[in-house]
Amino acid sequence: MSLQVGDIIKFERAFTAEDVVMFTKLSGDEGVHHINPDEQGRLIIQGLLTATLPTKVGGDHNVLARTMNFEFLRPIFTGDTVICEVTIEKFEKQENRISIITSFLCRNQNEKAVMKGNFSGIIL
Repeated sequence: MSLQVGDIIKFERAFTAEDVVMFTKLSGDEGVHHINPDEQGRLIIQGLLTATLPTKVGGDHNVLARTMNFEFLRPIFTGDTVICEVTIEKFEKQENRISIITSFLCRNQNEKAVMKGNFSGIIL
């Protein structure tokens, strides 16, 4: 897929309790809200686990990240479906690489914004 300025790449994901447990072990982020379910039996997803949503686009397109900025707007719980839209803001071919800048917005299944931000990098 060839990227262009203005392209919007959209995908969705629901995190499971197993995802949270594995990420807790990997990251060491053992906040009680990630370990103890709430009254509805849900865990809160770690912010950095949530941040894997827009970085998937970077991985899909071989982006070597230079900057990443995340603003976490509200919690995401196990069982929520998160829809992530990444917009290509800059896509510039240079001598031996491509410079890319994106913005993103993630919403839950209720269309509430849960995270926004941007990332930039290069494609070799």
